[in-house]
Amino acid sequence: MDWKKIGLLIGIEIHQQLLTSKKLFCNCDNCDDYNVYKKISRKLRISKGELGHYDQSSLFEETKSKTISYLATKNSCLVEEDEEPPHDLNPDAKHVALIIANNLNSYIFSETYVMRKMVIDGSNTSGFQRTILISSGGNIKINNQDIKIQTICLEEDSARIITGKTKEYSLDRLGVPLLEIALAPICASPAEIKKISFDVGMMLRTTKKVKRGLGTIRQDVNVSIKGGSIVEIKGIQNLDQLEKAINYEIQRQIGLLKIVQMLRSKNIHEISDKDIHDITNIAKAWKTKQIKKILECRNVIKLIKLGNFSGILGYEYSSGMRVYEELIQVTRFFGISWIYHSNYVANNEINEKHTHEIRNLLKISHDDEFIIIGGSETNISITTKYLIKRINQLKETIPAETRIATKDGTTLFMRPKSGSDRMYPETDLPPIIITEKEIDNAEHNKSNSWEETIKSIQKKYELNYQLAEQMFDSEYFELFTNLCANKKLSPNFVSSSLCSTITKLQREGLDPTNLSCTEIANTFNLLSEDRITNESVEIIFRGLMSQKLKTAYDHVHNVSKISDGQINSILDELINNNKNFIYTEKQRSINKLMGLAMKELRGKVKGKKINLLLQKKILIALQNN
Repeated sequence: MDWKKIGLLIGIEIHQQLLTSKKLFCNCDNCDDYNVYKKISRKLRISKGELGHYDQSSLFEETKSKTISYLATKNSCLVEEDEEPPHDLNPDAKHVALIIANNLNSYIFSETYVMRKMVIDGSNTSGFQRTILISSGGNIKINNQDIKIQTICLEEDSARIITGKTKEYSLDRLGVPLLEIALAPICASPAEIKKISFDVGMMLRTTKKVKRGLGTIRQDVNVSIKGGSIVEIKGIQNLDQLEKAINYEIQRQIGLLKIVQMLRSKNIHEISDKDIHDITNIAKAWKTKQIKKILECRNVIKLIKLGNFSGILGYEYSSGMRVYEELIQVTRFFGISWIYHSNYVANNEINEKHTHEIRNLLKISHDDEFIIIGGSETNISITTKYLIKRINQLKETIPAETRIATKDGTTLFMRPKSGSDRMYPETDLPPIIITEKEIDNAEHNKSNSWEETIKSIQKKYELNYQLAEQMFDSEYFELFTNLCANKKLSPNFVSSSLCSTITKLQREGLDPTNLSCTEIANTFNLLSEDRITNESVEIIFRGLMSQKLKTAYDHVHNVSKISDGQINSILDELINNNKNFIYTEKQRSINKLMGLAMKELRGKVKGKKINLLLQKKILIALQNN
């Protein structure tokens, strides 16, 4: 596809949790915490932005009028509950933000302010998220191309959703320091955007000051094509999902432009409240299961007439995408899942007889279509207004909105796109001053590029590139550098043990959290003191991860000492039992015999010593034959 021809522009926002000990505006620990000690509830309300206007996305969220439940964890306090003003800004988080801004050649402000970004979807108890504009501008070089940076903000992470159905959140993640890096929009393929996002993530990792793991880095992406509007996609947690979601959104927008052109050619009039009809009494007589269930709760059933809309609702404008399904997503947002339209009745209890009756009673021609929805009077009133607005927008352009990415890479309607009206100053905190000394300190701590960093490690520790990359990207890198200060230890063996051996044992179902850095260090100390063999390291790790060992030293106590005489006796017996094999295979028999010997002597004798002894004994056996 010719991306320039369709006028494709894609902008990425990368959200990265910072590796600090405390949260952004309180002294609570920055960690996952599942120890819930109480439950609170909040009903969030909208407020005006700095310029005195309401943000349309916040207005939209408020229409749901839901009470949100929050689980207070041990690493949350009155600040997260919005019962106490925020404390001073976490200096460590500020320091990390400045280092990353400096890495990206971004202009750092000498004075900045904490702002409140209105968020009333339930992800924050206060109804807003605190955010600080740290710097603007800058660039990062990727594939010999300068990718421009728009802004870098330091903000609070949102509460972690537990269940979407009942709107329940955990406060353990709320307030965790989060860095938002907004890249300038560019014309590039989804694969190129994936590469850019990957490289920015790698740059962040070189600082060793960002968190790792699922959910610690997320991407939002803004997609637009010529003739359309900007559509924001949220909730992307991995790079494969990012590429798929962008591809899906491009196809969706190209298809929707076809719908815009079709509607323009039909010269359709503006849909208004006059096109809404209450058909509750008509529908009662149909006695279908769906309608009975809806009317049991004193709900209403309404119809929206769409004049001259024939062939539009069911039109497949892109593979598997129809206008009708776009509208279903909106109704689900308001809690209304029951919806029919006149172009599709095959699998519903509403049949041609019912649709014929409606057309006659309401004078709806066959050039017209209609939508039927059922629910509470309040929800129906709000939903019909938004459906009409959305349908009318489709006559002009692709609606600007925020969508959520699904696991399979499709996108679903979430809310209208937010604007500047949701921002206003934080009244509980003073301006943030960034001194020249802090900027100089950030410059001093500037990290190299990913490539430069890996090559430096490769050279210093004489590792191959892949192992150097694995080691640097590992949570054990700091431990690795400390261990390699001991010249008796081989960096190759240490890195292989920390990367490959632990991963192997984890895949066997053993728990790596039982393997502390202290016990890893103790294991390698025993190795450097020649009290254990290389093979013992995996045995000790297995014992610790399975909790069969409490400490590395327990292994030394459990393994009985073996004398040279005992070693020779075991190997001599092995030679005697395999003489015919030795005579046939000659020196090649060493491989099988080493395997047999190690079964009995692994962890007790170094493999190198066993190998030398076996070679001598095989040679003697062959000479005596």
